[in-house]
Amino acid sequence: MKREEAGNTKGVRAHAALVLAMTAVLVHGPASAQEPAPAPAVDAPAATAERLAELEQQVRLLQSQREEGVSVSAAPGKGLTVTTEDGRFGITVRARAQLRETLAREKDKTTNEINVKTLRLITQGHVLTTDLKYTIQLAFGGNDFETGSSSPIFDAFIDYTKVRDLNLRVGQYFVPFDRARTIREFALQLVDRQQVVQELTLDRDVGLMLYSNDLGGLNGLLGYHLFVGGGEGRNRFGPQATGGIYVARLVLRPWGAFDDDQEGDLQRLPRPRLAIGLAGGYNQGTNRQRSTTGNALTLGTLDYRHAAADVVFKYGGFSFLGEAVLRNAGRDVLEGTNASGAAIREYSRSGWGYFLQAGLMVSPLVEVAARWDHLFAFAGTDPALVTQVNTQGRQVGGGLNVYLNGHAFKLQTDYFYIFGHDRSAGRHLARLQLDASF
Repeated sequence: MKREEAGNTKGVRAHAALVLAMTAVLVHGPASAQEPAPAPAVDAPAATAERLAELEQQVRLLQSQREEGVSVSAAPGKGLTVTTEDGRFGITVRARAQLRETLAREKDKTTNEINVKTLRLITQGHVLTTDLKYTIQLAFGGNDFETGSSSPIFDAFIDYTKVRDLNLRVGQYFVPFDRARTIREFALQLVDRQQVVQELTLDRDVGLMLYSNDLGGLNGLLGYHLFVGGGEGRNRFGPQATGGIYVARLVLRPWGAFDDDQEGDLQRLPRPRLAIGLAGGYNQGTNRQRSTTGNALTLGTLDYRHAAADVVFKYGGFSFLGEAVLRNAGRDVLEGTNASGAAIREYSRSGWGYFLQAGLMVSPLVEVAARWDHLFAFAGTDPALVTQVNTQGRQVGGGLNVYLNGHAFKLQTDYFYIFGHDRSAGRHLARLQLDASF
């Protein structure tokens, strides 16, 4: 009996040694032809136990060094997000579409327009660290393209936010000037932006910005933006006259940070929130008629001075947004000759304006809103701007919003009466719009 047990024990040891040898081959790879692996010591129980412990340690090491996985998430209005487990890389892709029906009536003529007003593809994320962020936004709507530029690039920038009081942004994006323009289009309370903002604001440009939304770590009490850019707006190609645009903006939030970059008070928080903003800018040597937008000038360049003041207030579902904007050119007229020698003129566009806008959430999903918009032209400026002010420089109207998923999926309708000095010779404008982010 003892001999049989001894034989079985030796067989088990031999079998274990063979398994260990095969495991070593799988873990380390085949042995080198020049250095053949020694035969396992099948009669050395201590060596076998030592080798087994060594292999177990190597397996644990391999497990700890396994390839990192990724997590995938998706949500309505927030797109699809992929993030590595170590947090060093993340990317979110989402799309947005805006479908609009417009009815306009002027005198005895009624017109209709239905279209895809805009179509956007947005990619955002971070790389290497969550402090190094990027944003790319492409626009494909018919009205999104500028004259002379077929590029779909709206936003393309990188943010470094490691230092709270000194964030850095480089690329193409909204110039940090007035609040109403830097509010993203998907977060508007009425179907379209204010006339004053469309005419007088600073739009996107390529440049560098230093900023902080929480200067001093005071719960968002103070914020600032300092921007230096090219001054010719977005997607401008080819050599330009030397110059640049310089903008500074300061924001005060007496009761702390809140969503002042979105119109309306969808959160309906039972506490007051207030933001006051002031901004100034100087655009030196631009060839754009509206400073960073508009027709390209051919007779020279202009210098523009800009100023803006805005206020945002929210409380319990009520919201108010007010703003005044000014743009003034150093010269009213550029004079020269065309190719045939005939005298021609190009005008700058100088003016100022203000608007008042308010809204009220009458239920968790439904909001009513109203707006007054008034534009003025300075003496001696572009006659086309003077005519615009005289015939449609004032707008008054209101709208109704149904928020199916907040600003990410909403149905909007509004009506405006647009007029100038003659209030009886105005134009009626009614719009219905579906704005959906996926």
